[in-house]
Amino acid sequence: MILFLLFFLLPSPLWGQAYPYRMPDCRCPCPGRDTVIGVIRQYRVEEKDTLLDIARRFDLGFNEMRLLYPELDPWLPPEGMVLQIPTRWVLPEFRGEGIVINVPELRLYLFLPKIGLVKTHPVGIGVEENPTPLGTFKVVEKKVNPTWHIPPSLQGEYGGRGAIPPGPDNPLGRYWIGLSAESYGIHGTNSPWGIGRLVSHGCIRLYPEDIEGLFPLVKRGMTVKLAYEPVKFGCERGRIFVEVHPDIYGKFGDLFSFALALARDKGILPHLSLPLLFKAVRERRGIPVDITKR
Repeated sequence: MILFLLFFLLPSPLWGQAYPYRMPDCRCPCPGRDTVIGVIRQYRVEEKDTLLDIARRFDLGFNEMRLLYPELDPWLPPEGMVLQIPTRWVLPEFRGEGIVINVPELRLYLFLPKIGLVKTHPVGIGVEENPTPLGTFKVVEKKVNPTWHIPPSLQGEYGGRGAIPPGPDNPLGRYWIGLSAESYGIHGTNSPWGIGRLVSHGCIRLYPEDIEGLFPLVKRGMTVKLAYEPVKFGCERGRIFVEVHPDIYGKFGDLFSFALALARDKGILPHLSLPLLFKAVRERRGIPVDITKR
């Protein structure tokens, strides 16, 4: 079983990366608590590259590149420009085996505590009018080559069709992981450029190569937590980091006040540099920032 898991967890440009993590019962700053994973990489833009191409090459969503380079033309980034690749994240808090999807981050985390690894992929989520639901659910079904039974409210968009069979026109892609939230699931897509965007009617979409690697690792009955954490605090080697994302569904009026309250609740406020925290919240670049008090 371990060899089977490691086969799917080996790092590669297509399958993404699995990372070791430790989430012991202690508060930051804590030398034994490491909840920041990955490293920032660099990439030199080549001819005909787009930000969408680059994002997919590094298993990122379009939003992750866009947050770092909001002024850059996503279709024509300057050839030869060296970009930071934000393959570094603060983990959402979770204990046990299961999936956490941090909705404002547009990212999925699969925690495998028995082997001490976490696997992560970008996702596409629900549009503002049909947001992805929040809460804790269970995996109730898994299907290969699913048929999409179109809800009556959406059939008008598809010429009155009631279902779309497996194939290249099916928005579910080749794999479906159904959740206990009725009609919602995690699946592939026939439109990979929607990853890292608000594109669905509430379901969670992955790149085709990501859902193919994730599917064998997900078990029926597994916990799936759909969280809403635009601000995440984490630790690495006794340092405190914050990762901030836009409040995409407008749930918090003042993100800085929310970040302060969260830091106070976690007992880390005395250890933070408030100017650095304020700067991170204002910029919302979506990468871990060291905000430890100097």
